[in-house]
Amino acid sequence: MYTPISEEEKLKHPYYQIMELKKEELMVELNSWSRLKLIDWLSWNDRNGVYRDEDSLAELGNILGKDEAIEIMSRQILENQ
Repeated sequence: MYTPISEEEKLKHPYYQIMELKKEELMVELNSWSRLKLIDWLSWNDRNGVYRDEDSLAELGNILGKDEAIEIMSRQILENQ
């Protein structure tokens, strides 16, 4: 069962905090993240997406690279600002 998160809780959660950054700050932050951390965020943000290595290998035959993960994540965040 989904439990809504309050605005106050969102401000404290790092996955929500990153969505408040401007483009330049966002890119610096994302480049400091590991590929696995990027994939964790993408999987959290888009539960129907294919990001995890095992799922990506099974469906697409390859894994998501760090540069592509940054591109997808920044697009998802910036389109929603």
